Amino acid sequence: MGFLLLVFNSFSQSPVGEGGKQINFGTGLSNYGMPLYFGMDFGVHPDITAGFVLSARSYGNIDYGSSGLLVIGVAGVGNYHFNRLLELDSEWDLYAGLSLGFVHWNYDKNYPNAKNSPLGLDIQVGGRYYWSDWGVNVELGGGNALTGFRIGLSYKL
Repeated sequence: MGFLLLVFNSFSQSPVGEGGKQINFGTGLSNYGMPLYFGMDFGVHPDITAGFVLSARSYGNIDYGSSGLLVIGVAGVGNYHFNRLLELDSEWDLYAGLSLGFVHWNYDKNYPNAKNSPLGLDIQVGGRYYWSDWGVNVELGGGNALTGFRIGLSYKL
């Protein structure tokens, strides 16, 4: 019986776990420059994390009124982790969720398609592989704010 509990426990929650924390950082791809991001996840349930992400990207020359674009955003993030449902090993993490936040587009007349989007709503799916407290993170998302394609590192605190 003890063996079964040990096996079930290894599949019972996301790698962050309830009460756990992790930081995430990296880069990505977008139509307007290469974004950099930093965020933090907090385990609020064995299968759910909540946190935040900060993102910035620039395109062109944005100094002193020259042609360019700067996008800065901050969002709250909520993810459901499928580890228990899919019985994944603890070094893997598969998740999906929503991000809701604020985005500021600083642009000039050379970027007529760039729009201010004071409220950003995104959906994301992603996965991580941990080799220790460190892991690699890949995420794909869509919406009007911060996501797109991201790749980076995660560290469990």
